[in-house]
Amino acid sequence: MNPAFVVRFRPSGPWRIGVDSGARDRVDRIFHSDALFSAVSQAMLRLGRLEEWLAATATASGEPAVRLSSLFPFLDEIQFVPPPRSLWPPPPSPKVRWRNARFVPLSLVQDLVAEKPIRDNRWFLDGDSGCLLPSEPGERSGPFRVALRSHAAVDRLSGAAVEIHRTACLEFAPGAGLWGVVSFADDSAQARWSGPVQAAFRVLADTGFGGERSLGWGRSEQPEFVAGVLPDLIVPEPHAAPLPPAPPAQAAVHAPTALELLREYTAPTPAAPEPAAPQMAGFAHEPAPAALELAEFAAEPDSPEPEPAEIEPAGSAPAESEPVASEPAAEAGPDLASEPAPSAPDAPPPAPETAPRSVPETAPSPAPRPTPPPAPKRAETGYWLLSMFSPAQGDAVDWQRGSYTLAERGGRIDSPARAGDAKKILRMVEEGSVLFAPAAPRGAAPDVAPDGFPHPVFRCGFALAVAIPVRGDR
Repeated sequence: MNPAFVVRFRPSGPWRIGVDSGARDRVDRIFHSDALFSAVSQAMLRLGRLEEWLAATATASGEPAVRLSSLFPFLDEIQFVPPPRSLWPPPPSPKVRWRNARFVPLSLVQDLVAEKPIRDNRWFLDGDSGCLLPSEPGERSGPFRVALRSHAAVDRLSGAAVEIHRTACLEFAPGAGLWGVVSFADDSAQARWSGPVQAAFRVLADTGFGGERSLGWGRSEQPEFVAGVLPDLIVPEPHAAPLPPAPPAQAAVHAPTALELLREYTAPTPAAPEPAAPQMAGFAHEPAPAALELAEFAAEPDSPEPEPAEIEPAGSAPAESEPVASEPAAEAGPDLASEPAPSAPDAPPPAPETAPRSVPETAPSPAPRPTPPPAPKRAETGYWLLSMFSPAQGDAVDWQRGSYTLAERGGRIDSPARAGDAKKILRMVEEGSVLFAPAAPRGAAPDVAPDGFPHPVFRCGFALAVAIPVRGDR
């Protein structure tokens, strides 16, 4: 875990976040981490800490002391983020167009990571901001909306309007603003840089972020800070649930034998005044075989057909030495009609054989064995980016996998040495992308100054990433 803090800006006016194309009638919804690093560097220059700041971050030989995320919108207590591309969108819904949501609440990302179902009746999409909002009683707008404000260049001598143009900006709702995360390499880096970085944010709140700062745009109230650690500030790590107690021994599933099945099928009745065999369940007036006869029936194998001399012809009188049944064998029950008559009760039961006797067709079938639970899906670790990312040479990212998008970043240089020169174009991985790598990606801050510029100009691409599980079927 890394020490970190969350910063929140509540704008006091419109903000302009320029797009990559530079069009004035368009505005971005995210204040990207590379632009935030440039703004913090400008504030460090005012505070007299620029060289020390660059040595600890952009030109550091090892791990950078400070990492900055991009700034995302928030509304009251809801913090919005670009959803992890490997987990978004959910299955299609007739009510919500999940794919059009650019920002989702942080709590919803936590449900996605925990594989909880997403119910479409609890959310609706705000078209102006692209934020997914919870469905609540009453109307609720998004954290901001895009507006176009007209401006005119005026000739100071004649007072005539020379050029009229419109500029796009973000206008924030009450209780809304932008938030981000600052992560430190360790406790010593936090003790060294937490104060200066917060001071730089306070300077920027007064001077402004983004474009049109000369008009008073990009300013905010005093920023708010919430200290904590990563990843708990974004996606708290789930605690292991206690294992359920082991089931008792008698609860184990037992496959009944043929003898047990026959005993269950034959339910004895209370003893009658006259000595008689126990009755069969369901046949109150029909005698049932004795328990000893059932034991013989279950234990002895299929006996061969009796010799013809031992079979009495139908209608003939039985021998005196043989007992006479009170009812015909065909009425003794459907499961006993096709079996030979059991032997006398006083005869010892034969020794059971190793091969089990097949269960009669009319006997209840054995209970099925429980189906083992399916094997859990294999989960891999993906790195969910909350900042723009430019890979370093040591980052072993598997570019054939993952879910990511690229953007070309340019812009103009704002420097006391020379301002207005175009920076070199650099392709970077956007926020919300999920990368696969053996370890957390580090990133780099390449020099994008044009050739012959008096000093280097760094484009910060350090990765502020959160490890999330990604299932094998995604």
